[in-house]
Amino acid sequence: MVLEVALIDVIPGHEEAFADAYRQARPIVASSEGCRSVRMTHGIESPSRFVLLIEWDSVEAHEQGFRATEKFQQWRALIGPHFAGPPVVEHFSDVTA
Repeated sequence: MVLEVALIDVIPGHEEAFADAYRQARPIVASSEGCRSVRMTHGIESPSRFVLLIEWDSVEAHEQGFRATEKFQQWRALIGPHFAGPPVVEHFSDVTA
């Protein structure tokens, strides 16, 4: 399992519209093969900043199984107009004991 972490800055004043767009778009990514969970958080100190957390079966499930599909285009069309700039996206794996 890998965790996709996307740091998303939205255009100031678009916070509510972005959150509404995310609510509409969430089922698109959540129904993608290899997606285990989807969560969006909202900045308190930086209200125009959001953090998207998605658990995937693998990096390939994210990049080939979602980003290379029409589902990604639908997802991006809903949330993308609110971006202040490109999101910063990285993948992480758990540290085991």
